[in-house]
Amino acid sequence: MQLNSHTSRLVVLLLTAFLPGLRLQRNGSSTVHFYRPVLQHIETVPTPGSYMLRDYAGQPCIKANLGAEYVVIENKTNWYFSLDPSRVMLSGECSKDEALLSLMLPDNSAQLEFTFRKDEDNFYVTKLAAGLFPLPVCKGCPNKTYSGFLSNQTLFKAANDKSFKCTSESLLSVSSKLRIKLVRLQMQAFGVPDGQFREEDECWADFNHRAVPIIIGSIATGVLLGIVLSFLIIRDRHAPGYERL
Repeated sequence: MQLNSHTSRLVVLLLTAFLPGLRLQRNGSSTVHFYRPVLQHIETVPTPGSYMLRDYAGQPCIKANLGAEYVVIENKTNWYFSLDPSRVMLSGECSKDEALLSLMLPDNSAQLEFTFRKDEDNFYVTKLAAGLFPLPVCKGCPNKTYSGFLSNQTLFKAANDKSFKCTSESLLSVSSKLRIKLVRLQMQAFGVPDGQFREEDECWADFNHRAVPIIIGSIATGVLLGIVLSFLIIRDRHAPGYERL
């Protein structure tokens, strides 16, 4: 009996070491509790959260507002999980030219990490890493971890004295099985004076959404004016003149 109890404890410890999302609690006996994300078949709009990371001196280093959704592709079907800001644990670090912002759910069941770089004129995200350890999508399906990353990128670029803002959706494929959708994104790194965003650098998607209707409207107005002018010119040319006596 003592051997079985020892073996059970050993199995539990091995599970906690190798399975993310596994939590060990002791209430007189060893019990195992999971926090595991639940994938949904229907997509919903992610809830935006606000995240502030401070440097070792206590000054705001990174500020990010965003909603995040994990899109899992399993058996040619999309499954969705939205990051709940109320459950997110924030961590990271800041240096002069590089910074890390990490958003994590309990028990490492979901992670989203942004690695920032800074050059002479701009800051940007050079690496995006994500991981998700959800409940299986069907009864009897195996447990799976979905993870991936994008590296050597120039994402969400903005001038050093500005913030990057994009209200349009950004869909990023980090692996063949996992995509990350970011909505209502605004971020600023390497100093956030007074904890407030500075003037925005607009993303191309937002610019196109705003500018394209204006351009199309201008073209339509120009075409309409051209038609009206052509009609007036033709009418004047065919107007009756005076007959000579």
